[in-house]
Amino acid sequence: MNLNQRQLFLRHVAQTSPAPMALEIEKGEGVYLIDTKGKKYFDLISGISVSSLGHCHPKVVEAITKQANTFMHTIVYGEFVQSPQVNLAKALTDLLPSSLDSVYFVNSGAEATEGAMKLAKRVTGRTEIISFKNAYHGSTHGALSIMGSEEFKNSFRPLLPDTKIIEFNNEEHLLQITERTACVVVEPVQAESGVNVPKNDFLKKLSTRCKAMGTLLVLDEIQTGFGRTGTFFAFEQFGIVPDVLLIAKAMGGGMPIGAFISSKANMDCFTNDPVLGHITTFGGNAVCCAASLATLNEINSTQLYKRAKNIETIIHEKIKHPLVKEIRSSGALIAIEFGDVDLNMRIIAKCIENGVISDWFLFCATAMRLAPPLIISDEELIRACDLIVASLNEV
Repeated sequence: MNLNQRQLFLRHVAQTSPAPMALEIEKGEGVYLIDTKGKKYFDLISGISVSSLGHCHPKVVEAITKQANTFMHTIVYGEFVQSPQVNLAKALTDLLPSSLDSVYFVNSGAEATEGAMKLAKRVTGRTEIISFKNAYHGSTHGALSIMGSEEFKNSFRPLLPDTKIIEFNNEEHLLQITERTACVVVEPVQAESGVNVPKNDFLKKLSTRCKAMGTLLVLDEIQTGFGRTGTFFAFEQFGIVPDVLLIAKAMGGGMPIGAFISSKANMDCFTNDPVLGHITTFGGNAVCCAASLATLNEINSTQLYKRAKNIETIIHEKIKHPLVKEIRSSGALIAIEFGDVDLNMRIIAKCIENGVISDWFLFCATAMRLAPPLIISDEELIRACDLIVASLNEV
């Protein structure tokens, strides 16, 4: 019996939910995804904040093709000097404060988290790691240990010991950061909690407390980086400089790559006691680095990050409806709150039916997630907003 693609997908590709969306996508083009029947969908989540340049951006495709025709993989940590890696590291550190001058390339955001946790323990000689309620830093075992949701953790215990969860925007909880804390891992804007922004200079106060305690501040910009919130990195808006910066998602223009970035003095800890203190087979892959450099250059040279605020304004103006309780946003990272899980899921399903792909948040299933490609035009965005409002009317 010959099985179709959907049947093969359900039989052989590991599922992570009992009812996958199972859209059969054949092509991506700009802000659109196109299925096997030729139906076009606005991709208003950018593959979860990944495709900030849209799908198949010509400069990214050109960089990938050129590098793939040169070489694709060789030893990424060892004896070889590889220009795709070196050029990307230089371009990244040129955008960052001088204390963030050493880049460790990995394959994903979760891997960046794992590396940063090891680095903090090695640099400080301490073991306690603090994170925040409703935070998401990845699903690997270490990253899961600092996830701010017990529901997602309980089936996988025991997890890492000596971790602590405190509340975002709760200044009193900062006193729980002590001289035994290796690092605090925090998102500048909490994404999976439904776009929870810092208030009352909370990040500055967190940074001050970390400095006083000799604790490393690890800033997770995996979802907020590369222009999503209106500046190239979100921390630029809050008057702080992290000790370690985590990036991924939009970094690769659609290719899998991430990094954790710190000072050379910190990163040199991985060179001894033991040697090869952190290693990866594919991190810093030449093709992924070439794609990332093309992405970085395009976002930075065109100041595309400024587009995020325009997107934010249009969505606030155009999505008005009695069912909408609140719109929370930080640039082009947006939560449309409906206050009801079932209602939200029905709205998301209706939007997909009408040609708009949206999603919900892991720790805020009552709100719709929007994170459009930064290249979306006003005309395209207004059309997508009209389809969302039409879907609300139909629901």
